[in-house]
Amino acid sequence: MSYERIWTKDQKLNEVEHIKLEKDGLDVIETIVEKYSKEGYNSITSDDMNRFKWAGVYEQKPKEGYFMMRVRINSGIMSSVQAKTLAEISKDYGRGIANVTTRGAIQFHWVQVKDLPVIFKRLEECGLSSFEACGDCPRTIVGNPLAGIDKDELIDTTEIIEQVNNFFLLNKDFSNLPRKFKISISASVHNAAHAQINDISFTPAIQNIDGNEVIGFHVWVGGGLSATPHLAQKLDIFVKPEDVLKVAIGVCTIFRDYGYREKRTRARLKFLVADWGVEKFKDKLLELIGVIPGKGEDKLTSWNACYYFGVHSQKQKGKSYIGINLPLGEISADELFELSEISEKYGDSKIRTTLSQNLIITGINNEDVPSLLNKDVFKHLSPTPSTFIGYTVSCTGKEFCNLAIVETKERAKKIIEYLDSKIKLDTLLRIHFTGCPNSCGQKHIADISLQGALIKNENSYDEAFTIWLGGTLNNNGKFAENLNLRVKSADVHIILEKIILFYKKNRLENEAFNQFIRRVGINEITKNI
Repeated sequence: MSYERIWTKDQKLNEVEHIKLEKDGLDVIETIVEKYSKEGYNSITSDDMNRFKWAGVYEQKPKEGYFMMRVRINSGIMSSVQAKTLAEISKDYGRGIANVTTRGAIQFHWVQVKDLPVIFKRLEECGLSSFEACGDCPRTIVGNPLAGIDKDELIDTTEIIEQVNNFFLLNKDFSNLPRKFKISISASVHNAAHAQINDISFTPAIQNIDGNEVIGFHVWVGGGLSATPHLAQKLDIFVKPEDVLKVAIGVCTIFRDYGYREKRTRARLKFLVADWGVEKFKDKLLELIGVIPGKGEDKLTSWNACYYFGVHSQKQKGKSYIGINLPLGEISADELFELSEISEKYGDSKIRTTLSQNLIITGINNEDVPSLLNKDVFKHLSPTPSTFIGYTVSCTGKEFCNLAIVETKERAKKIIEYLDSKIKLDTLLRIHFTGCPNSCGQKHIADISLQGALIKNENSYDEAFTIWLGGTLNNNGKFAENLNLRVKSADVHIILEKIILFYKKNRLENEAFNQFIRRVGINEITKNI
């Protein structure tokens, strides 16, 4: 450690801060390997259980010896060898199921502490890691999953992301932050990495410097969701590709040294940015990193919500990629292994995850596409899914998560199957399910969002959802609005059907759902359901 922990003078540090001061979160990795994996679940102390997050591991519900493990997949890009390793880990330790998260990571359930050292080793051998996929540290870096093959990117960001990842990963100078720190780096004009909801984001821009047009990035800070969502704000700076790491270090340093550590609920960077304002934040950043140019020309044009279904041409001549649907982000070990084999035989030996919980297979020769699409695996993992199955996202829910108050994935499956059987829609409509206010299901940016809630009955409580409408990250972004309606889980499909049919009947030509909500207003929706 090469910095001064200036916040330790604060007499009101929260309980987790004291745990981190006593022992760095990263130190638990060795303890897991040397002690807990040998002595078993019951030997784990409560403080170290908190630190397990730095190993990328959470205790899963109902706290009876099983864990969730999250694996970092930076920018969503992994080799077929890495994908096969993940499939094998899933089969051997995760009951044969893997999940893609809304940050493009791979997640397993049913992992036991005795198996963690072997899993850590198998991940390391193929160039992957679960370390710091959770915890108060820089998390998995999200980016453009099409980096390197995208006709709509200004530059390939693969090496930049690798550089930033390698600097922060296992770096004890930045392993004790006030809360999680989420980084987004993309040069796609379609906002492929959700810039406005990350702590720091780099988006494509150009600047005229000394008479030359330079490709680089604009920088956004202070985004985040959870119970108090904030849209990131753009700083008046232009960053050359070679300076991305310097800027990321500067922003993370400000967060580490000046972020709030008294209340966990106010510890994210978004609260510091909101209190300071972007000018003060920029001034402090430039004090740390030196002078850099002001903003250039923004090259973001739209937001594709990270959907890539179907066959699309790459910038490499004669090559295509295929975007396929993982219903609610779930894939079996056998399916993942088969896709890895397909990527080796027909593609460039890469599989890419998306922030919409889906997958992409890349580098396919155009002439091989028709025969490839006939393979049985694409009947379930379809490149052309129906509207509601294809565009629905869900968090884990209370089946495994200790924070969720309702079941999400099974409920979502039933609801979207119902909607697909009842409604034909010629435009995409994004539905997100999240089990609690923490918004792992990213309710704020969906067309229709459902957040877990409870309704009191005579003897106990019924599971329910609140409904939110009209979220988008187009332009500067606009969060979904609360319909102020609490609906029992058993009745949600009926309410959603009414909302969607009202939209279908009354929309203007080519009017997206979020545009429709802005035009007619939440009150009009309430009156018609």
